[in-house]
Amino acid sequence: MRKFVNNPNDFVPEMMAGVAAANPNLLEHQPEFQLIKRKDRPVAGKVSVVQGSGSGHEPAHAMAVGPGMLDGAVQGAVFAAPPVDACYECIKQLASDAGVLVLINNYQGDRMNWDMAVEMAQAEGVNVKSFIIDDDVAVKDSSYTIGRRGVAGNFFVIKACGAAADLGKSLDEVLEVAKKVNGQVRTMGVALSSCIPPVKGTPIFDIAVDEMEVGVGIHGEPGRRRDKTKPANEILDEMFEAVSGDGPFSKGDRVAVMVNGLGGTPISELYVLYNRAARRCEEAGYTIVRNYVGEYCTSLEMAGASLTLLKLDDELEKMLDAPAEVAARIF
Repeated sequence: MRKFVNNPNDFVPEMMAGVAAANPNLLEHQPEFQLIKRKDRPVAGKVSVVQGSGSGHEPAHAMAVGPGMLDGAVQGAVFAAPPVDACYECIKQLASDAGVLVLINNYQGDRMNWDMAVEMAQAEGVNVKSFIIDDDVAVKDSSYTIGRRGVAGNFFVIKACGAAADLGKSLDEVLEVAKKVNGQVRTMGVALSSCIPPVKGTPIFDIAVDEMEVGVGIHGEPGRRRDKTKPANEILDEMFEAVSGDGPFSKGDRVAVMVNGLGGTPISELYVLYNRAARRCEEAGYTIVRNYVGEYCTSLEMAGASLTLLKLDDELEKMLDAPAEVAARIF
């Protein structure tokens, strides 16, 4: 295992402490709950937007905390849901008079623990609602989910909800924004390698050097099929056809395009894929308004990439253009 690690059991706490240490004026870290929150939140009259899932997907989720994005996030161990008490503390500590919106990627452990935390907070009078993100078109169900998985499209939901909250929208209005984005965003990924969780110390799945997992999940869940590696354009074409063919996309649409690295893919290769994505959008009659090329939702050091398309309108374009600042410095 070639990793910069001390005690593997301390990997997540030390990583989160490092995120907070790098952003001392912006973030507060509470190691007992693996919680990172904005130092200036909550505030009266503004909905708080929070999230949390397993670690290993950085910059999701703790590195997406900041103005215009999340107000707080909790993380579990690598590829493991955060515990109920941490989710509950996140809701309680970020609760404002305007309420709290919890964004949950569609994984069984995340849903179960956040659902319990939401119920506990509601029983204490906190105005909190939740929303499930499920943008992955690769498979309907997986070993971690019932229904589609929540993957890189999650960042568009966060960005739009953060902007809506900053505009002073109500909890119900921010929730409607989440629904709108989720309904108009689609993602699919391909992996060329496995990855090694620090505590496990071995790859989470085996794949030959000349193979790829088409439609892989961000925890290494199997996708649509195992296939021989193909040229980059052919890989992107398959992702594009799956994503554009599933969503509400049609000629003349304005879109945002994200080519997301899964942790071990050089940025140069991501731009090779984006070059093809831009060509395919042009051929389909889509106008690219915003593009995002880099790492947004990863799987440790997995070599691979995902493609996300978001159909835009005037409201969503304004929300993507709204100011934002996060530890990962990706928006």
